[in-house]
Amino acid sequence: MTREANMKNIVLFGPPGAGKGTQAEVLKDKYKLVHISTGDVFRYNIKNATALGTLAKSYMEKGHLVPDAVTIEMLNAEVDKNADANGFIFDGFPRTAAQADALAQLMIDKNTQINAMVALEVDDEVLVKRLLDRGKSSGRADDANEDVIRERIAEYYRKTDILKNYYQEQEKYFGADGVGSIEEITVRLSAVIDKL
Repeated sequence: MTREANMKNIVLFGPPGAGKGTQAEVLKDKYKLVHISTGDVFRYNIKNATALGTLAKSYMEKGHLVPDAVTIEMLNAEVDKNADANGFIFDGFPRTAAQADALAQLMIDKNTQINAMVALEVDDEVLVKRLLDRGKSSGRADDANEDVIRERIAEYYRKTDILKNYYQEQEKYFGADGVGSIEEITVRLSAVIDKL
């Protein structure tokens, strides 16, 4: 990687329904970053029966979590595919302090670093309404049941508090109000990214 000093590597976080996917697409274009969604990477590797995809699938079929080492290898391959990128938006990873350490090491190995964790902050009741609305239009089963939605949000907070502390200790945690129009939220996120 040749432009390490100029690279902006961001971990984008937010509860289900916060608008991460929408904002990642906007920010990707605005800053010429590569959006790496862990879910997309998993689906791609499994669908294309890559060695890592086959390995991940073998764990998933047994109901086990895919080991961090396998996930990091997949992310490493994605970063290598985009070696000339201005930076990356990581979405869906890390979810634990151990994964955050592994991601930090991956970035160090590429002569760069994670610059910030930016979290979209949205009131729970707004999230529930957004997800129920999305469930009606998308047909996604996980967005149709309010109890399931509330559990997903609670699970997010249980996991994220650990990561919030992890990145706060490094002075790399930034919260952004995730309520408003897409454009308004982009302005708030850009204000954080422009300072990196």
